Amino acid sequence: MCRRQLIILVHWLLTTWGCLMFGGPYAWANFTTLALGVWAVAQKDSIDAISMFLGGLVVTILLDIIHISIFYPRAGLLDVGRFGAGMAILSLLLKPFSCFMLYNMYLQRGGEAPFRSREYYPGFGSTSQRSAYQTIDSPEAPTDFYAGAENKGHTSQGY
Repeated sequence: MCRRQLIILVHWLLTTWGCLMFGGPYAWANFTTLALGVWAVAQKDSIDAISMFLGGLVVTILLDIIHISIFYPRAGLLDVGRFGAGMAILSLLLKPFSCFMLYNMYLQRGGEAPFRSREYYPGFGSTSQRSAYQTIDSPEAPTDFYAGAENKGHTSQGY
């Protein structure tokens, strides 16, 4: 079982149990996102499928916070209601971790990082670009930025 299938299975189970307490919009938002996850599993090489699933999970984090905070009853909660609310909260707590895993899968499929350039973060994600960082035992000689400035027509200014 791959990671995408495990993410879908865990969130499906927690969403199903969360629907014992919260129905309607909570169920629609989460099951629609899980349908996008099934699409991402079916099309293993599609960047669009994984990005839609990732976007859906990010949106449902916000929607779950709003839905749970508005519709959580203050009194008279039975054991089944407490169990359903607990599972909905557990699903909400696991979603950021699932988003992190899906983002790494998105980068592995060849997606581009939208907010940061990989040349500044060479160890983040999968990239084949060469880093400007050199190890101590590197066979290449480091380039000295200030070496030969007087030979290039630059003059030093005295203060």
